Amino acid sequence: MTQTPNRDPIFEVPEGIEQLLEIMKRLRDPETGCPWDIEQDFASIAPFSIEEAYEVEDAIKRGDMTDLQSELGDLLFQSVFQSQIAADKGLFDFQDVAKTIAAKMIDRHPHVFGDQSNQKSPEQQTIDWEVQKAAERDRRGETRVLDGVALGLPALMRAQKLQKRAARVGFDWPDVTHVIDKIVEESAELVEARDSKTPEDVFEEYGDLLFVMVNLGRHMGIETEEALRAANEKFVRRFNAVEDKLKEQNRSPSDSNLAEMDALWDEAKGLDKQGKL
Repeated sequence: MTQTPNRDPIFEVPEGIEQLLEIMKRLRDPETGCPWDIEQDFASIAPFSIEEAYEVEDAIKRGDMTDLQSELGDLLFQSVFQSQIAADKGLFDFQDVAKTIAAKMIDRHPHVFGDQSNQKSPEQQTIDWEVQKAAERDRRGETRVLDGVALGLPALMRAQKLQKRAARVGFDWPDVTHVIDKIVEESAELVEARDSKTPEDVFEEYGDLLFVMVNLGRHMGIETEEALRAANEKFVRRFNAVEDKLKEQNRSPSDSNLAEMDALWDEAKGLDKQGKL
């Protein structure tokens, strides 16, 4: 008689969030869990959380809903993972996280869950949202204007948020012309640093120029991170076209030269502008 193998109790846990929480708990079990999962901490997992958020955005941009479902699961798992690390340390657990965000959403939407009118424009709701967040920062003791802008944000995104915060209290150029003048000034300082100063000075001036470029985007209503991401994709698209042209000749970019590739680039640029790449 063939003996049926013992079925793991994990399969008896209701599918969905309950099973996911139990899986995470098992993975972190110091005696029977996964060695890799056991040794992780908040800091080591944080980069994966950021990566998963970007993969969610990528799936959305590609319009791949099957992939989006999968990537949202991966992102949820990051929250579950961090919550389990906290639970292991006796700090809080996933239920505490869920309760906190639920309370925050109720508090920030009095026009939905309270007695305020919901007959507001999106612009007014944005203003109200910022007022709510400012009150929350005040309760946390974040009294400085720039307190609470996350250090872990991508640098361009953080620069834009810092500038928006400063602009709310009047620390801002009055128009785009002043920003462009500042770009000219910072460009000249970068050239001067390159010609006569130290590598550290060049590094600093380059950072200043990037920071002002972000400010230009903000004044023009452009999300800097999105604009640079689009420029990255455009570069990939056009360079791939150059590479494909060379491949037709059984050659690669390393077999070519700058003048030839530049000519192919101009050709690819023309095709791209016509929507043919």
